[in-house]
Amino acid sequence: MDELTSVFIQEGREQLQAMEDGLLQLEQQPDNHDNINSIFRAAHTVKGASGVIECHFIEAFTHKAENVLDRLRNGEIQVSSELTGLLLRCCDHLGRLMDVLEAGQAEPPAEVSAAGNTLLEELSAYMVTPEPSAGGMVEAESEVETSGGGVVNTDSWHISVRFGPHMLRGGMDPLSFLRYLTSLGEILALETIPDALPAADEMDPEACYLGFEIRLQTRATKADIERVFDFCRDDCELRILPPNSKLTEYLKLIQELPEDEMRLGEMLVRCGALTQHELDDGLSSQQSGTSDEPTSPIGEILIEQKVVQKEVVEAAASKQTRVQEKKAVEARSIRVQADKLDQLIDLVGELVIAGASANLLAQRSGQGELVESTSILSRLVENIRDAALQLRMVQIGETFTRFNRVVRDVSKELGKEIDLVISGAETELDKSVVEKIGDPLMHLVRNSMDHGIEAGDAREAAGKSRRGRVELNAYHDSGSIVIEVVDDGRGLPRDKILQKAIDKGLVQPTQTLTDQEIINLIWEPGFSTVEQVTNLSGRGVGMDVVRRNIQSLRGSCEVSSVEGQGCTFTIRLPLTLAIIDGFLVGVGKASYVIPLDMVIECIELNGQSNDRNFLNLRGEVLPFVRLREMFEIEDEYPARENIVVVQFAGQKAGIVVDQLHGEFQTVIKPLSGIFRHLRGIGGSTILGTGEVSLILDVQSLVQRNNRREERDMNSSLAAPRQGA
Repeated sequence: MDELTSVFIQEGREQLQAMEDGLLQLEQQPDNHDNINSIFRAAHTVKGASGVIECHFIEAFTHKAENVLDRLRNGEIQVSSELTGLLLRCCDHLGRLMDVLEAGQAEPPAEVSAAGNTLLEELSAYMVTPEPSAGGMVEAESEVETSGGGVVNTDSWHISVRFGPHMLRGGMDPLSFLRYLTSLGEILALETIPDALPAADEMDPEACYLGFEIRLQTRATKADIERVFDFCRDDCELRILPPNSKLTEYLKLIQELPEDEMRLGEMLVRCGALTQHELDDGLSSQQSGTSDEPTSPIGEILIEQKVVQKEVVEAAASKQTRVQEKKAVEARSIRVQADKLDQLIDLVGELVIAGASANLLAQRSGQGELVESTSILSRLVENIRDAALQLRMVQIGETFTRFNRVVRDVSKELGKEIDLVISGAETELDKSVVEKIGDPLMHLVRNSMDHGIEAGDAREAAGKSRRGRVELNAYHDSGSIVIEVVDDGRGLPRDKILQKAIDKGLVQPTQTLTDQEIINLIWEPGFSTVEQVTNLSGRGVGMDVVRRNIQSLRGSCEVSSVEGQGCTFTIRLPLTLAIIDGFLVGVGKASYVIPLDMVIECIELNGQSNDRNFLNLRGEVLPFVRLREMFEIEDEYPARENIVVVQFAGQKAGIVVDQLHGEFQTVIKPLSGIFRHLRGIGGSTILGTGEVSLILDVQSLVQRNNRREERDMNSSLAAPRQGA
């Protein structure tokens, strides 16, 4: 694929996304003309660019869609749910056509072409113009130029013409031009101006002294009217002033001009407010001044010559300024392929490891100057690391906005009224995480809509608003990003979940479970409380896959629910999967890394029995886990042990270690697939000595402590009953 085509596909998809976003807003705001114009511009851009690369199957289809959008923005057709749905399907089809182009195929496959032909047939229904009645042309003209049902004579073109003295000598009849004007429309008023007539004894019978002030009602453009006087343009003074109704149209056309750098005069000509001849005259006047005089702006000259209104010039100047500012912003940014960024991150990771090795050797050498030099190098490497990682950080809002289309289509299919509310769209995280979180979010959102949100009648009967609500929230917390999927539906039915779990043999009928344990049963493989699985979702069907995909990103997914009020899924993810700040600890001869963002403090473990798994931390019970026991390290217990206090999702826990080595830049190396079932290990890294250190999965360690605490509590409660 050549570079031009690659750029078109990338930018074309962005235009299609902008078009889709605008169409989704269109149903909510049908009178927002700025939005309609932006939709049209997006389609127009795709059509023009596809013509440049000579991709005719995209150009032809987009042209038909553009025609319908043009009628929409001109008010010839009205916004409707059916039209919006059709245009959204056209966006989808254009996306498939771009897939065909990206695959290097000369023409779309038969099934794609057939789908496109079906859409074209539906589009053609919106291009049908009613048959004009008798005098239909006059009615069409007066439709634009009328108010209150009658012709407004003042709302017409005003033509001021002063014929030059050599008109008659050249064989031209001024009246013939006036008669030709009637072919464009209706002359409402005509006034002869005899100001140039000299005294009778000075009059030349072969000279022309006539001038006219004309009011013409027509749908022709300014250029069309000027062309009437082409043969005498150099021998007359001509001014054409548009009707008042045209002023708004010119302003609208200026706003719809492409986002290209154009001179002010060119913009006025493009929108029809100025003819090329008028612009040339204005430029000649601008250049005719002496070199000592400051040059007047072309806009002021055109206004002084009364060939264009001041409001139109100001609108064009404002548009020109906005385009220049936008181009200046775009000039400061460049597009970089994702694989190049990945390669940069890998190299920075190797630089971090090499820097750690150099720093360690410097410390061992005991040379003060070398230690100082390597410390400066370490600081610079850290800055390079942060800057490189920032390049891959993207806002999650782009992922969130895709769900506007999902919510619209699914709510239509289900016959429900559902609003999507997005907050925290500006929250940033690593691009690799964003790419992989889309599918799990899609499953959760569709579940909430299908089985969480009730039908409108059921919601009203429950005292709720008829319109359901699904929220997507994102925010940062303790070095992680938290994404919430919230609905105000019926919530999870605990009794039904428990009974289904008993029927499937997941729990025993005599087993006592907390509410949260019952809710967590939805994560079991194949678990569902739905009697009939729909093509959209089933609360629990595939939920184990959702959790597994999130855990593969070193994240977690929890659910909370209140029956009758709604359900909340909370996803926690690391900000990046590449390089993190770590806290290096040691147990025996082994070393481990704890993500620094989760470390709260370090304390000494004094006088604690080896069989106790909790301590009193300033009045707070702190459960802890001994890495020595967890990983079965057989070395003797050291004289002193330390506890690293960590926090995850608002829950604290302690990790008992032997040595505290301090902060450490950690390049995360994924473990092989044979270690995927390990609990408590999130990856590995390479130390400056070349040794491998394991990165602890704080999330699973905290959850392990919580489960142990619950088991100990249940055992202590059950012991008296057994003794009795």
